[in-house]
Amino acid sequence: MKTRRHTKILELISEYQVDTQEELLRRLKDAGFDVTQATVSRDIKELRLVKILSADGKYRYANNQEPSRDISGIFYSLFEDSAIEVDNAMNLVVIKCLTGMANAVCAALDGLRWEKVVGTVAGDDTLLVITKTPETALELKEDLKKLISGR
Repeated sequence: MKTRRHTKILELISEYQVDTQEELLRRLKDAGFDVTQATVSRDIKELRLVKILSADGKYRYANNQEPSRDISGIFYSLFEDSAIEVDNAMNLVVIKCLTGMANAVCAALDGLRWEKVVGTVAGDDTLLVITKTPETALELKEDLKKLISGR
């Protein structure tokens, strides 16, 4: 029963933006699981669920092991707080960050696993993103510049 419940919880948090234990409890009950709030709390701990910031600025539960969907909140938060300048040359995007922050931004960006990004390299305050095409680099630069200007 616990394995089925855990599977259902993972399914629910990937399908819906579940932001509270109460909402998770309600969704489990709607799915036919007779559980208590204490059980849901234990399940969250056992599954090592984390709360992440989604693209719409709200926190939600996520599987600690999921790739890009969950890291996106971390990336956007880090990028908005750390990036200073973005530019491109051919298929390269150069991101200037606050001193010491380029590695963190780079790791979060790598976690997004964007198809059009071939690879990244980070120094202390500069991050290099290699894209497949010059057009992709230009698009990425424009998208990232919007994040900086949104502060």
